[in-house]
Amino acid sequence: MLRAAIALLLLTVPALAQERLLSLGGAVTETVLALDPGAALVGSDLTSQFPPRAAALPKVGYLRTLGAEGVLSLSPQLVLASADAGPPAALRQIEAAGVRVLSLPEAHTPEAALERVRLVGAALHREAEAQSVAAALRADLAQVQADVAATPGRPKVLFLLSAGPGAPMAAGTGTAADAMVRLAGGINAIEGVRGYRGLSAEAALLAEPDWIVTTSETLRGVGGTDRLLAGPGLAATPAGRARRVAAFDGLYLLGFGPRLAQAQRDLALALHPGATIRPLPARPWAPPS
Repeated sequence: MLRAAIALLLLTVPALAQERLLSLGGAVTETVLALDPGAALVGSDLTSQFPPRAAALPKVGYLRTLGAEGVLSLSPQLVLASADAGPPAALRQIEAAGVRVLSLPEAHTPEAALERVRLVGAALHREAEAQSVAAALRADLAQVQADVAATPGRPKVLFLLSAGPGAPMAAGTGTAADAMVRLAGGINAIEGVRGYRGLSAEAALLAEPDWIVTTSETLRGVGGTDRLLAGPGLAATPAGRARRVAAFDGLYLLGFGPRLAQAQRDLALALHPGATIRPLPARPWAPPS
């Protein structure tokens, strides 16, 4: 009886010793839960919607417009924040209250995504799990990249994104959308523009995209494919005339989280219909490919 009680205590102590953790950024939260499904997460921001446990966490507001009071009300001991979490004044106020804040760098490349896994693993003292997840992600990325490299043709892709009311913006260079299009074997149809910009009818026609790619959230926000193609000049583009529009969950496609290889494969299959792009192995943190 005593031996059983001691064994139960030994199993319980590590869980009790875990820091109260709050994560800011959907891909950060997803990475935390890929490394430690039982992590002592007390909350997250509104962009943290996958896996289901992340969606069910108490929310402290939108990633870029956080209030220190909401974060501190959950009494975290450690805050893991994506590069675009803010405003900076709120993060400084959280730190001033005695909470450790670790700001993680942007991850718009496979190498940066792998580095984020390592950094989160170090912060959680889950180095072994981080090595395992990173090794699997690296192998999956290599497989998809080999298949994409063997696929003929490089379609021109116009990526449209909306973060609120108003017409969607076109993604230029230096964006997660641009990086993902290139990883999937496409060419960004918007040249010479950095970041996101409004799209005129003339620019859309000059871009001559073969595909229009967007997020599911953007497509719902504008009212569906017909409304999207009613945007300036889009219906007259090669993509618009053929109604070649592909939409994906925003966090999945642009988060560069643990599901990066799966997202790369899905976009590549959309841009290259009929191409041979092999299924990926099942991973605990990703749906079957």
